[in-house]
Amino acid sequence: MPERVTFTPARAEDVPAIVALLRDDPLGAGRESGDDITPYLAAFEAIDEDPGELLMVGRRGGRVIATFQLSFVPGLSRSGATRAQIEAVRVHADERGNGVGADLMAWAEEETRRRGCALLQLTSDATRGDAHRFYERLGYAPSHVGFKKRLD
Repeated sequence: MPERVTFTPARAEDVPAIVALLRDDPLGAGRESGDDITPYLAAFEAIDEDPGELLMVGRRGGRVIATFQLSFVPGLSRSGATRAQIEAVRVHADERGNGVGADLMAWAEEETRRRGCALLQLTSDATRGDAHRFYERLGYAPSHVGFKKRLD
């Protein structure tokens, strides 16, 4: 039986492995660059210093095999509830189908409950049919339509 995956806050030395996970994806391959790690390290520092952000990695045998970011968003709606947003969910290609994604989401749900969040929300690119089915199997409902606008 493979060693259990552990989820821990990301460290600066994890950034190259996180970028590799982001790039190992049809969408990420076109928008992520591994040539210069500097902007990723700057982003890591900003995330790491913000108490409303949590960048996590999943490790098996010391190797980074998964990542995700949780953002905690206080709001006035839902009677002043805090919600969590999960982004950049990635599992290494050779670990998919092994329960790592489900374990990752269970960990994220537990952490958001621990922090008193009323809900955990996510967006997923419209082209990611497999991901949509995965999230629906976990009980997530496609209840909203998301919009994005590039600002560059």
